[in-house]
Amino acid sequence: MAARPEGAPCWADAMFPDLEAAKGFYGELLGWSFGDSSEEYGNYTQAYSDGKNVAALSPQMPGWEGPPAWSIYIASPDVDAAAAKIRDNGGELMMEPMAVGEFGKMLMAKDPSGVVFGVWQAGTHEGFEKQGEAGAFCWAEVTTRDVEKADGFFPAVFGYGVRTMQDEAVDFKLYDLGDDTAFGRMKMTKDWPAEVPPYVNVYFAVDNCDDAIATVTEHGGQVHFGPHDSPFGRFAAVSDPQGAAFSVIDLKTTKGEMPKIT
Repeated sequence: MAARPEGAPCWADAMFPDLEAAKGFYGELLGWSFGDSSEEYGNYTQAYSDGKNVAALSPQMPGWEGPPAWSIYIASPDVDAAAAKIRDNGGELMMEPMAVGEFGKMLMAKDPSGVVFGVWQAGTHEGFEKQGEAGAFCWAEVTTRDVEKADGFFPAVFGYGVRTMQDEAVDFKLYDLGDDTAFGRMKMTKDWPAEVPPYVNVYFAVDNCDDAIATVTEHGGQVHFGPHDSPFGRFAAVSDPQGAAFSVIDLKTTKGEMPKIT
């Protein structure tokens, strides 16, 4: 598998106070199996769907503040150069570039609007082995109140082209890499509780959105929005029992006309 182009989403992970409970929840919801936890890397545990790596879970690091949250990693051929671009464009480095054995090199950062994300320079670990299918990552949205800062920062750092989705109900843009779209960008409105910080909303594909919602609630998670039909699929915004927010979407069940994008 070739390394992903600069700016493409390439990996997702999350830290949890109770790793075993998280494995049980996502195993039930997304059908994941899990590899051995690596003590050398803080019990970082890879998740698999159909034998292909799709994400990772780990225990929260000592001293980590805030609730669990899914993190998205953006591909880069040079993490050190990405770090310089992040600083030069008003971002904040939360974790300086560091090597992760032979697997690759990473950093964690925050854009000027407050969105936390990672950057990954592939070594032996090139990222998702399965994507856009049930049980795997399929989409992500930069979700923030200060869209002007985000729209200035991400294209400057990662070279995205920006298009606008014509929809009176939402302020939504697309961050493009050539002919492909890397991310969406959603403006947070008063519908988001004030205590919810800016974040990247990670979408996992499921076979049936309603069944997935039932599994979420049966196992102690919450539904925050939806299920909602759209031209892109039937989806819902949820959180797991430990508070990590994400979305599930059935990509096969579509309804309505595609919005105009300019």
